[in-house]
Amino acid sequence: MENFTLELLIVMGLASFRLTRIIVFDKITEFIRAPFLDEIEENGDVYVVPKPSGLKKWIGELLSCYWCTGIWASAGLLGMYVFLPKVGIAVILIFAVAAIGGIIETIIGRLLGS
Repeated sequence: MENFTLELLIVMGLASFRLTRIIVFDKITEFIRAPFLDEIEENGDVYVVPKPSGLKKWIGELLSCYWCTGIWASAGLLGMYVFLPKVGIAVILIFAVAAIGGIIETIIGRLLGS
């Protein structure tokens, strides 16, 4: 890891940001969260809460916490970079580019008022 640069840190940060958002918020990974989280409706609002007890509760707590999931997503990406560098850098770049695209889309959406 002697070649770890500021640029790599930024790319890894963007990749971790996007991977974490996919896991915690995106519809495409709802099937991963579903066994560990319950939806509760109150006054027309829907809340997601961890299952009541045991390992499912622990995993539910992890999957409902952006900061907690972010640590593990970062660790996974760094592990891929260190132990499977060819695959790792490809995955990291895909998530980093997707993060940049998402950030740009959010900025443009707000500027255009949509």
